[in-house]
Amino acid sequence: MEVLRLENISKVYSQKTVSLQALSHVGLSVQKGEFIAVLGRSGAGKTTLLNMIAGIDVPSEGEVFIEGTNIAVLDEKKRTLLRREKIGFIFQAYELLPALTVLENIKLPQLKKEDGYIKELLDILEIGKYGKFYPDQLSGGQKQRAAIARALVNHPAVILADEPTGNLDSKTERIVIDLLKAMAKRYKASVILVTHNEKLVKDADRTIRFEDGEIING
Repeated sequence: MEVLRLENISKVYSQKTVSLQALSHVGLSVQKGEFIAVLGRSGAGKTTLLNMIAGIDVPSEGEVFIEGTNIAVLDEKKRTLLRREKIGFIFQAYELLPALTVLENIKLPQLKKEDGYIKELLDILEIGKYGKFYPDQLSGGQKQRAAIARALVNHPAVILADEPTGNLDSKTERIVIDLLKAMAKRYKASVILVTHNEKLVKDADRTIRFEDGEIING
């Protein structure tokens, strides 16, 4: 079952007399539960791709369908709501709010109260005892586990992970990737993982290579 489809996506950023082609006619289909790794150098367009999928930005040309809804034609308010409902985003820098506890950070984007589900997430990710801790009291790996829980809080169809292990040591990054895969499989979410580290994607269902705003395989 197809969860995500990109059709002929291009993105051009214009500033006065200068234009930058960030994406060029990108097409992609993602099936339910699929784990996809996206590889490419800095500036290749990987993060722009994630922003198009999440509706954080809109394409200059083309369409983005998530479970049949073309988010490229939605207004900002509707895109934001769809993003909260359908997309889980995990960042390299965790993006946890320092003034909130781990539990408060995880609950922040929650659309409906599901305390039992959150407890399940925390237990599986082995951070249940850190619910009342603040982000600065956690290790990098613990922060990223909290970020994974937050990304899953609304049962997303798609999880977008932008260099989620970039700030972690090699042992912890392997643990985080394995946890992300296990959680996605358990909750039947599709994952698009952006990384520079080819060692982390050996078990991906599919690997896509990005160069100069284009998919060069996949």
